[in-house]
Amino acid sequence: MLELRPNCECCDKDLPPEAADALICTFECTFCADCAQDVLGGVCPNCGGNFAPRPIRPAAKLKKHPASTKRVLKAGGCGPR
Repeated sequence: MLELRPNCECCDKDLPPEAADALICTFECTFCADCAQDVLGGVCPNCGGNFAPRPIRPAAKLKKHPASTKRVLKAGGCGPR
């Protein structure tokens, strides 16, 4: 089950479960589209993988399987690769 992390790990932008601009890698590292493309060049700084759009969990399923509330940020910030 995807965690649906609540923020961009780079800029800390809020990314609610319905965010269409949330991107994830295979390890669920989560970034907004702007950071993933403009800052990171499409490569995850944590694992080196690519990004894919994060699926949107239907509202009815969020009741039983809520999104994570734990914010994750890169300790050293994000810089261009």
